[in-house]
Amino acid sequence: MKAAIVSSENKGKVEIKDVTLPPLAPGQALVDIEYCGVCHTDLHVAKGDFGEVPGRILGHEGIGIVKEIAPDVTSLKVGDRVSIAWFFQGCGTCEYCLTGRETFCRNVKNAGFTVDGAMAEQCIVEADYAVKVPEGLDPAQASSITCAGVTCYKAIKVSDVKPGQWIAIYGCGGLGNLAIQYAKNVFNAKVIAIDINDDKLQLAKEIGADLVCNPLTDGDAGEWIQDKVGGAHAAVVTAVSKVAFNQAVHSVRATAKVVAVGLPPETMDLEIVKTVLDGIQIIGSLVGTRKDLEEAFQFGAEGKVVPIVQTRCLHEVNDVFEEMEQGKIQGRMVIDMHKYHHH
Repeated sequence: MKAAIVSSENKGKVEIKDVTLPPLAPGQALVDIEYCGVCHTDLHVAKGDFGEVPGRILGHEGIGIVKEIAPDVTSLKVGDRVSIAWFFQGCGTCEYCLTGRETFCRNVKNAGFTVDGAMAEQCIVEADYAVKVPEGLDPAQASSITCAGVTCYKAIKVSDVKPGQWIAIYGCGGLGNLAIQYAKNVFNAKVIAIDINDDKLQLAKEIGADLVCNPLTDGDAGEWIQDKVGGAHAAVVTAVSKVAFNQAVHSVRATAKVVAVGLPPETMDLEIVKTVLDGIQIIGSLVGTRKDLEEAFQFGAEGKVVPIVQTRCLHEVNDVFEEMEQGKIQGRMVIDMHKYHHH
């Protein structure tokens, strides 16, 4: 089968190769992939930012149809539509797995990083960890919710924002546009969108942002937000930029939570005095649990959140990476795997 694998020769690039999957082990299912979204994390993995994984099949925003199940599998049946997410499998017995914080399992497996992912014609999943896609949710859109959507949904949950309160969303790309929709349409918050690309801010307005700020033209976003609304009650940073993290801390009011989601390689600066005197909490939020994903899918199926997706071919993955680095992408690029299926 065709698959996008991390290149051993060209760092930060993928190669499209023919790969053979192993036979199913107990507890596993084989999925025919329909769509796989391209996430900034795929770029980090290809570059070796989290550790070198040459030869690994990328992809953790996969949606597909179960083709085969191991004899012992009871949670899925052939024909089910399921997801392949970054949170591929936890150990199931540690304190994190047992307390609703399974994504922080110390022995976690991640699709497209520690195990082969969904940017391929087929993918093997752990049946109990593959979340079913509800009826009425477009599979290409579902692919975005599998990572970008659930990540934003969870981050806003963690931010503790209440209906009618202001939340600042830094970055309006693949995650940010979904964060705006979840914040607005599910949590009923008032949204300030911050980005350095006017076209992305235009999109943010169209999908419901109450205020938009471009730090390049409006000046420091933190000061701007303090001036406009007296500080946000919460901030979620999806941008891959140190500046955004620093501005976020200055954009919130006392006792607010700043939720870190994007993964720039640098460190963020923290004024200890402000952090202490204003009781600011800074929290990392990592994707979401299976339950979070189930909920995030449901809001998609109800039309409260509509991912903006554009389909591409498997051989265009490197082009997508380049467009991503240049900040050119609106919403999410999704690899359409249908043309590779020979039924």
